[in-house]
Amino acid sequence: MNFPTQYDQILARVEAIQPLEYASTRNYLRGAVSYLSPYISRGVVSTRQVLESLLQRGFQRHELEKFVQELAWRDYFQQVWEALGNDLMQDIKQPQPDVAYTQMAQAIVNASTGIEAIDQSIKTLYETGYMHNHARMYVASLACNVGKAHWKVPARWLYYHLLDADVASNTCSWQWVAGAFSAKKYYANQENINRYTGSRQGQTFLDTTYEQIALVPIPSVLKPQTLPALPTKLPAQKPLQLQPNLPTLIYNAYNLEVLWHAGEEANRILLLEPSHFAQYPMCPKTIDFILALAQNITGIQCFVGEFQALKESYSLQGEIIFKKHPAFAHYVGKAEERAYMFPELKGYFPSFFNYWSKCEKYFKKMC
Repeated sequence: MNFPTQYDQILARVEAIQPLEYASTRNYLRGAVSYLSPYISRGVVSTRQVLESLLQRGFQRHELEKFVQELAWRDYFQQVWEALGNDLMQDIKQPQPDVAYTQMAQAIVNASTGIEAIDQSIKTLYETGYMHNHARMYVASLACNVGKAHWKVPARWLYYHLLDADVASNTCSWQWVAGAFSAKKYYANQENINRYTGSRQGQTFLDTTYEQIALVPIPSVLKPQTLPALPTKLPAQKPLQLQPNLPTLIYNAYNLEVLWHAGEEANRILLLEPSHFAQYPMCPKTIDFILALAQNITGIQCFVGEFQALKESYSLQGEIIFKKHPAFAHYVGKAEERAYMFPELKGYFPSFFNYWSKCEKYFKKMC
């Protein structure tokens, strides 16, 4: 498993999507998933760009529907964040029930839970920065619903290690599994894990029925708790060569779009604010990934510091342009819209399926 950073290889990955194979195998760890999430999260390509590529390849609506629906989850979670702002970091619909801990199980951090497929997925995360979506649900269920930890700390731990670290998708997904953003908790038993991971393990604390799994006492292996250290190491600041009277395009960890204002004369700044990473820490592997992706953007320079410090240090007089994003609401200048698949839909929707029912109307018109 690898994640190239050259733009032509990323586009080749977009072109390689097989939506029907994806629909039938996506829940399996060896299924035909797209491995596009790190590029969508970092804003190198948008959900809209991926959808348009699939339509240009001639796929029909029934062939695309499942894949597009999964892309729509990402747009939906982003719109939840836009609507809720900082309240995203609180239980969205109701308090997570039955919380016993506010840290997280040491065994999850150490990949020593005894559930072989889950432990291997955590080791793969540390090695590659990637975890299959189904494995993320297993880990969250183990941490929150079996281990009875509140979702905040384990969600922050997972975000830290992911190349596709996305606050909206990660936070909403953990809350969905934990029952704070859904009608009920999500549980996976050993039979389900074996089916989708290819493991054959038995006689574990998850080797029981769904009726019984919610009643299982916290396993002793999940009782020792920890608060993981999650330091972010940003690159050293180097002097910038800017033309103060030109427009300045602000890129960040969520906007590394190569085609954004391509060919226009402008200052191009990758802004890495220490305050942002103090709130949402990322591991060195993800920071290096961001820096490598930025190299696809001609003329980009990196500024490690706050937005206001950039303006003041370089006396920027031209227009400052950036993409609208909830994490960067403090930017001042011209805010451009994010490239959603269905930009007509705005605001908060109480559930994904309420949102998707509206999306379908526009999706049908495109196909």
